[in-house]
Amino acid sequence: MTRTATALILALVATLALAGCGKKPVTKETDSQRARAVRVVKVEPRQIIGSLTASGVLTPREEAAVLPEVTGYRVARVLVDAGQYVRAGQTLVQLDGALIAAQVEQQGALAAQSAIQAEQAEAQAARVKGLDGQGVLSQEQLDQRRFQARAARATANAQAAAYKDARTRASKLAVTAPVSGLVLERNVRPGDLSAGGATPWFRLAQGGEVELLAELSEEDLARVRPGQRASVVLSTGTSAEGYVRLVSPQVNAQTKLGTVRIHLPVRSDIRSGGYGRALFADVVGESLAVPETAVRYDADGASVMVVGADNRVKRVSVQTGSRGSGLVSLIKGPPAGSRVVLNAAAFLLDGDMVRPSEGPVPMAKPVSAKK
Repeated sequence: MTRTATALILALVATLALAGCGKKPVTKETDSQRARAVRVVKVEPRQIIGSLTASGVLTPREEAAVLPEVTGYRVARVLVDAGQYVRAGQTLVQLDGALIAAQVEQQGALAAQSAIQAEQAEAQAARVKGLDGQGVLSQEQLDQRRFQARAARATANAQAAAYKDARTRASKLAVTAPVSGLVLERNVRPGDLSAGGATPWFRLAQGGEVELLAELSEEDLARVRPGQRASVVLSTGTSAEGYVRLVSPQVNAQTKLGTVRIHLPVRSDIRSGGYGRALFADVVGESLAVPETAVRYDADGASVMVVGADNRVKRVSVQTGSRGSGLVSLIKGPPAGSRVVLNAAAFLLDGDMVRPSEGPVPMAKPVSAKK
């Protein structure tokens, strides 16, 4: 029994020894092998398209005010209302002409009477023509007839002018539109008395054209030029395509802002006095920029994960600027040429080792720096 037990123990030991000889040695995994594979991009000067926006008020391109040209007459009829489109020369208000009609008739009669008197005086002066020095009439009498003829003609001319003035005022009883356009505002009622004042009876948008008056900083103003395309988003959520018609030649000394006028199509939903926001789609700005996905936002602000020469990441705070075409400019941050993590920055901590690989930047092309 002792020999049998000993043999079994020896056999067991031999089996274990043989099993141990077939086991592979344990190897330790390195940091580089454990590193996460990430894509990186360089901080470089890049084009940011559509990075400029501006807001402002919708205002008529050219506004015309309508006021009565004659005073002291009652409004008989108001023929148009706000929101209507009128043509140049169209009657908007008709004044009561009962009083001026009598004045026109009276002035016409006075003008005719004065013309007859002038003809009579001129005939008398013509009859004494050539009688100077002949003794038929004294020189004083001759001169008197000639002076009377000239005075009568002057009086006749004055009466004729007064008659013309009366007829002109009578024609102004019809208050007409100076231009074709959209009636924006009406401030007159039947029975009102026409009088000189600062409040116009009507305000017209010439041609019905309403444009966006947007304000830009001096720096952004230099990036806009006449003819540039712009998309204007209205307060209703709809948009309208327009173009820059006018760039202000000066900047306000207090606010340091300049104005840009954006021409818009004539549409019923583009109303004067409304709000609009313009996106200058073809404005190209150039600055140090990275893709928007590379910027991480948390309680400490915006930051990027910079990959060092040892392939370890470091969080660097940044100050962002304009955005567009999937890029964001860096006003403050890592220098040009730095490598930053393109995606998944939220899963990395300071000091983590990564396996970086460079790839194309989405929606952007790096450009050379300005000379």
